[in-house]
Amino acid sequence: MKSKTTAIILSVLVGSLGVDRFYLGYTGLGILKLLTCGGLGIWTLIDLIRICTGSLKAADGPSFSKPKQRAHAMGFACALFM
Repeated sequence: MKSKTTAIILSVLVGSLGVDRFYLGYTGLGILKLLTCGGLGIWTLIDLIRICTGSLKAADGPSFSKPKQRAHAMGFACALFM
């Protein structure tokens, strides 16, 4: 199972390179995202929102593993945007 926290951090830091899509198991979309620089940032933002809301899940499983301290991960991701 993939970690939602790891997916959020990857999306924030290197989402424009498609690393978050590679991590979630979407290799083809990861390559496309890499070649388009994250859709000029728009695709990166949409993926971040989808990961945070839970609508973008890992390709190999039904959902993310539940972290023990979920509030800290969301706080960290929000702090990066400020």
